Amino acid sequence: MAANTRRMSTTARLRDRRVHLERRATASRAVRASLVSLAGLIGAPVTHQAGEEVGRVVDVVARLYGPEPYPPVTGLIIRIGRRRAFLPADALEKVHAGHVRLRSARVDLRDFARRPGEVLLARDVLDHQLVDVDGVQVTRAADLYLAPLVDKVVLVGVDVSLPTLLRRLGPRRWQARPTPERVLDWQSVAPFAEQATDGPAEVRLRASRSALHRLRPADLADILEDLGRSERQQLLGWLEPEQAADALEEMEPAELENLLREARPEHAARLVDEMEPDEAADALRDLTPDERETLLTRMPTAEAAELRGLLTHREGTAGGAMTTVLVTTTKDRTVAQVRADLAAEAEHRTEIDAVAVLDDDGRLIGDISLFDVAVADDTASVADLVVWLAQFGPPAVVRPDTRLAEAADQLVAARASSLLVVDDAERPLGRILADDILDAVLPERGRLHFRRFLQ
Repeated sequence: MAANTRRMSTTARLRDRRVHLERRATASRAVRASLVSLAGLIGAPVTHQAGEEVGRVVDVVARLYGPEPYPPVTGLIIRIGRRRAFLPADALEKVHAGHVRLRSARVDLRDFARRPGEVLLARDVLDHQLVDVDGVQVTRAADLYLAPLVDKVVLVGVDVSLPTLLRRLGPRRWQARPTPERVLDWQSVAPFAEQATDGPAEVRLRASRSALHRLRPADLADILEDLGRSERQQLLGWLEPEQAADALEEMEPAELENLLREARPEHAARLVDEMEPDEAADALRDLTPDERETLLTRMPTAEAAELRGLLTHREGTAGGAMTTVLVTTTKDRTVAQVRADLAAEAEHRTEIDAVAVLDDDGRLIGDISLFDVAVADDTASVADLVVWLAQFGPPAVVRPDTRLAEAADQLVAARASSLLVVDDAERPLGRILADDILDAVLPERGRLHFRRFLQ
């Protein structure tokens, strides 16, 4: 039944994605036939009904951060002699390839004042970085495409191809020719426009998350590593701290170090605080003592104290690589109660692969894998499981000062996916996972990112 439910869920997601793709504007032949190249529009003449030239297009203004799926054009900036003026969208009758015609010979020209959420497409978006969410990559906008949709002109797509860059270097008649076969629908990209005035936070977030929420933490990590400094910080600002922290845990150490140095200390501290303890400690170790202390002093007292404790352990030891996220129980409880405890720790699911059983003094007496918890009857007692597991030997444990190479040997010998780190009194301090050991003992291969595969 569960397998069938998962298959139905997957089928439903694929069907929803197909419907979503089919509803994209650039899937329409009519839209693709009416595309107008932004690159070809810049410098194009603006004429009134009598055909006389009023000015030349300098830039196109659009409401990029708004509730609409396709940003509407709100006006043009045109050059009249030495003056630059704003022409509102309701004055436009037709936007052609390389030509704009006005509704009337009387033109209401205004000084341009950028409103919340508006951007200048040529200055703020064209040739700037953006995220191709479908292709999961960072790219640059070689051209932007406008098209009439219902009763307005909207931004429908972006061209990221090299031939388009070459087209823009050619004769003027080439520049206005769109290449619809290379267009990405605007709904499949997340743009950055650091010059844009900020609209209401919920509007900006809705606009960006509509595309970004589909990405996994590992995908976001790859994107963060490829972005420039300002775009990277803008993307982090769009994400919830928990989502951003998940992505930071998947980044290469050197890239994460740079990111934390670039961010405002308050923001960097919050991101580190949201990371899993072992990942957060690793990130802090790469900073200078002053930088580390700056972030720790901005964290909640309890979380900062926990990280300070982890940082007392040397790098390359079990204590230095362990996570302090533990699920513990006692012999007098049932499997059903243990499962309830695990459900409450769902946010730490990548850090938990077993449940430690403690006696009344907090000493370790057993370590039950999640598989054994899953297959046991709800009414079974933890004590019975501990007795049954005793036939296979004692729990696999190491001391905090155990070198990771030695811990790796013990992990292989125990055929386990993690090792408990215990003190001299056999009280658990944390758990070191297999992927953390491998990341440490195989540095020349980089981070193996086991969580990427699990997700």
